[in-house]
Amino acid sequence: MSGDERSESAPNDARRGFGARVASWAMVGGLLAGYGAFAAIAGRFLYPARGAHKGWMFVGDLETFQPGQSLIYRTPGGAPVSIARVGSKGTAEDFIALSSTCPHLGCQVHWEGQKNRFFCPCHNGVFDPTGKATEGPPAEAGQSLPRFPLEVRNGLLFIEVKLEELTLGEGHLEPEGGPPGPGHDPCLFESPADGSEPRKA
Repeated sequence: MSGDERSESAPNDARRGFGARVASWAMVGGLLAGYGAFAAIAGRFLYPARGAHKGWMFVGDLETFQPGQSLIYRTPGGAPVSIARVGSKGTAEDFIALSSTCPHLGCQVHWEGQKNRFFCPCHNGVFDPTGKATEGPPAEAGQSLPRFPLEVRNGLLFIEVKLEELTLGEGHLEPEGGPPGPGHDPCLFESPADGSEPRKA
């Protein structure tokens, strides 16, 4: 091989060597990124996040909540909870608080005091006072309504709910079957400048 041929092949060899090194580093980088993503997904699966923090929220005064009555309470995250009063001792055992969302297709469940049950009108799903499905598609699927803990303090009813989704407002009440309302949140009322009674915002 002459000197001219060697001088021409040297740059070609250098270019090929550089290209091979770039391709190798790109392949290694791609593998690391792929394995890193896999490790992140596996970590989230094997070590799930901790549950949301819970706290006690005010529901209402026992004197205004008579036996046989029910209401829909909206948690800070907006989930509807059906609360029914079934006793008159003045303790937490007088009340039942269950998710108001049917586990079958998400329809709204309501309390039927005269029949001592929760009822879903979409597909005639029936739940006993503990939330266990007894009739309809939820019973066939073995589904139940999640229950919320309740507590009575100084004649006031409180419910334990997730606080992770807490926003500016609080949980609020609405009459059974009624539209969403402001409940007891004073932030939803305007105070007129003339000192008259507050009105809804």
